[in-house]
Amino acid sequence: MRELIKEKALEIGFDAVGFTEPSLDGKISEQFDAFISKGHFGDMEWMVANAHRRRDPKVLWPEARSIIVVASNYGPETDPLEDLNADDRGNISIYARNRDYHDILKKRLKKLGRWLGETFQCDLKVFVDTAPVLEKPLAQNAGIGWQGKHSNLVSKDFGSWFFLGELFTTLEIEPDTREHDHCGSCTKCLNICPTNAFPSPYKLDARRCISYLTIEYKGHIPVEFRKPIGNRIYGCDDCLAICPWNKFSKLASEIAFIPIEKLRLPLLKELISLDDAAFRKFFSGSPIKRIGRDRFIRNALVALGNSKTREVPTDLLKLLSDPAPIVRSMAVWALGQIGEPDIIKSSFRKLFASEKDEVVRCEWKAITSDFHP
Repeated sequence: MRELIKEKALEIGFDAVGFTEPSLDGKISEQFDAFISKGHFGDMEWMVANAHRRRDPKVLWPEARSIIVVASNYGPETDPLEDLNADDRGNISIYARNRDYHDILKKRLKKLGRWLGETFQCDLKVFVDTAPVLEKPLAQNAGIGWQGKHSNLVSKDFGSWFFLGELFTTLEIEPDTREHDHCGSCTKCLNICPTNAFPSPYKLDARRCISYLTIEYKGHIPVEFRKPIGNRIYGCDDCLAICPWNKFSKLASEIAFIPIEKLRLPLLKELISLDDAAFRKFFSGSPIKRIGRDRFIRNALVALGNSKTREVPTDLLKLLSDPAPIVRSMAVWALGQIGEPDIIKSSFRKLFASEKDEVVRCEWKAITSDFHP
């Protein structure tokens, strides 16, 4: 049965398959509870709300007897760290430069599930990052890879670049051997983090993570993180890209995971011109679409402020009066980084008196404190 399932999963298009029991050891639960108790989850309240389900897959679905874990490779063609030098362009995490992987993996998992149900007369449920599942520990239990010191999964076959999906089933399937940790004494992933998001090896404080700040976080980007964000406008690949195990990574063969040209390194001055309709059209079918236009423009403005340009785009000045406070505040900050004093003074006089949001007013005060307009 194991071999038949593996063969079918590979035929459908997955790159790796493993099997595990629907359980996690106590150490994983302790680590998760510490993550929650220290507030490292930031404002991702959904992690707390479903904490009891995450700790134990059997709570999520009591009928489950085995979990099939699948992986899909999305290895990039070039080194993502090279893209950090493109100052005038937005740097999008490799996984989001193509079609939304959730849709692709779920479609394939459902196909595998239909075959499984018809062949072995079992019940099943499929998950692709859409339910309270601690998928990385489960994947390690299934032999797919191991959680590195950056807390992400690493594979001997694909390095850092692969998506995960799970199929819970009532079938009793012999589990695979848990993968061991192969990080050794290496700390490259910890050392490269621009915002020091790792309090210690294997522990992440999401509140300091650029991926969290640019994707999950809904508020104003804290000042201390703006410069370190650089040109990253959606996610961050630094700790993944630096991993030495990437020497074994493979270029993605699935066409849906090959980067779309317009998402490789789009021009920042073009991105900040997107209104809501244009944003939705530009990112149709992309996971970026889910964060919404306002948060995305906020991110693009941080990157624009970090660019070396001395040309203030007209669209930046328009965004100083955008309806969204998180956009206005970052527009003010970006203007303060790249604008000449006369442009800042002129914009200040026009807009400061009418500004009602205290955070945005503070941004104005910060960039005008040197010359008292």
